[in-house]
Amino acid sequence: MKTDKLNRRLFLKIILAFFGAILTIFGFLKFFGEKKVIIKKGVTIELPSPRKDSKVSIEKALEKRRSIREYTNKPLSLFEVSQLLWAAQGITEPLRKFRTAPSAGALYPLELFLVVGNIENLESGIYHYDIPSGNLILYKKGDFRKELAVAAVDQECVENAAMNMVLCAIYERTTKKYGNRGKRYVHIEVGHVGQNIYLQAESLNIGVVVIGAFYDDMVQKILEVVEEVKPLYIISVGKK
Repeated sequence: MKTDKLNRRLFLKIILAFFGAILTIFGFLKFFGEKKVIIKKGVTIELPSPRKDSKVSIEKALEKRRSIREYTNKPLSLFEVSQLLWAAQGITEPLRKFRTAPSAGALYPLELFLVVGNIENLESGIYHYDIPSGNLILYKKGDFRKELAVAAVDQECVENAAMNMVLCAIYERTTKKYGNRGKRYVHIEVGHVGQNIYLQAESLNIGVVVIGAFYDDMVQKILEVVEEVKPLYIISVGKK
């Protein structure tokens, strides 16, 4: 009798442990699966490898950093684009997926888009930066700088820039771990990225300015992103 009770208890424990393990695995896969949100499919554009050194010291870049709103008509090179993207969100340690900017909990809620108009050997259009590969995905052809400028309350630098980098956030990647406080962490992170871009641009002798004044819904419509992808920064980039 006692043996039967013990066997039943043991059986129930095994069943509970089994279902508990299934739920844990499901939650783990859901947590990490949702981190990778495919924004748009399109044509892959391979970028040159970024450099890891420079003749411009970090101290000199900090001293010279300025917000530049006026640009020449000279196009940016693909190398310069690649370098700026790497500074923003490039992977610095492939095994652990660390990036150039810190992220709370290494959850990386940011997605980076380019609105391109004047880059050598790169078609005008809207691109998504594929961080794991370090390449661009062209998913919308055409010059949308004017439309983006209108969304940014008619700021001329947006229309005149060779390209505009649009930093967006998927808040849920961070808030599902940190709750409402996670929104603050996302905003801190986008600030880190913005400063990285400023310093890299100074090293390349390129002008940039960060812009926070724009209509979110208009930017989302131009980028053709889903509602959960929230634009936080427009960064206009052009030759000095």
